[in-house]
Amino acid sequence: MKASGSPVSLARPPLALSVASFVSSFDRFAVSPMLVLIAVDLDVPLSAAVAAASGYYLAYGLTQPVWGLLSDRFGRVRVMRGALFGAAVAGVASALMPVLGALVVARVVTGACFGAVIPTGLTYVGDTVQPSVRQRALTDLMAAAALGTALATGLGGVLAGLVDWRVAFTVPAACALACALTLGSLPEPPRFRLDGPATGQGLGAARYLGAVLGHGWALLVFGLAFVEGAIMLGAMPFLATALEHTGYAAAVAGLAITAYGLGLWSFSKLVKRLAGRWPAPALMTVGGAQLTAGFALVSVHVSMATVAVTALLLGGGWSFLHSSLQTWATSVVPEARGTTIAFFACALFVGSAVSSWAAGPLAEQGSYALLFGLAAGAAIPLTAVAALTRRRYGRTE
Repeated sequence: MKASGSPVSLARPPLALSVASFVSSFDRFAVSPMLVLIAVDLDVPLSAAVAAASGYYLAYGLTQPVWGLLSDRFGRVRVMRGALFGAAVAGVASALMPVLGALVVARVVTGACFGAVIPTGLTYVGDTVQPSVRQRALTDLMAAAALGTALATGLGGVLAGLVDWRVAFTVPAACALACALTLGSLPEPPRFRLDGPATGQGLGAARYLGAVLGHGWALLVFGLAFVEGAIMLGAMPFLATALEHTGYAAAVAGLAITAYGLGLWSFSKLVKRLAGRWPAPALMTVGGAQLTAGFALVSVHVSMATVAVTALLLGGGWSFLHSSLQTWATSVVPEARGTTIAFFACALFVGSAVSSWAAGPLAEQGSYALLFGLAAGAAIPLTAVAALTRRRYGRTE
């Protein structure tokens, strides 16, 4: 394999990249506290309105391999800019759609476009930051995404409840356009090219796919990401709907979920200090324990206090567990890093889409104790497998 491009050496993500991650997270999480309002406004059942979220997640995940291959072939910055331009257009279209079917289509396109931003940003960090400090840099990027999450879960519900839910789609669309223009100043990092006699984009793509899909450790990481997405991203949007089910307004429910973003931001700072001091399996264990405790708590009783504490614990769980998994993903197949991260994100969000779709009927019936109890139970084997296999992988490095 050969490296191409100008050398870039960074200690932390560029500001423009962090802002783009912030906007992507805002758009992805703003819909959670709005699902009930969307269902009422469009006169559809809540279980049908959930498609606006699950369709977004599914598109976000399924397009990851495409974005990864494109970024490996044509460059990280070029792919992110093109995707952000597309997200801006699709976001405006989302705000204009008058019926659920059209809204879901617009959200699917938006999710597909925003899907390029954070995974390609992670790849950019993997390309430009040394392995010894890479998890710290990744937690910086995660902190920016966390702020977007915190504002989305809080302001999304407020905008939807006090103004109109369509405004919450317009804001990130405008920001995506600004980010696409700003990212033009970023230099392209060097990329690996797989050697071989074949030429042409299709054959090159086949080499990248073969390098990733033929790697056993990579497939394991993808499986862990799928389960993590199903537990975390699939169940978490129902925290807001669970509160609304008990009688709280969307704006109030959204404010309670803001604790997730705040927890993610604060715990990511702690992870940054601990990375390099604690082994990855220990970080994973702490994160998994927080996921289990959070969902177990809210499965017993749903209230403002329990949902806020659960959201805070989920933010900590994501900081410890997910940052360790994504750091692992950046190093497992370095010669095809963009494709690897893309499949990692694909597994994560396909898992969340499948889970949110399956949980929709439980939410419609008000069976939130069962929904969150299943998430708590599933977090236990996820944590055990992740920690044990990461420890074994460390012996092979």
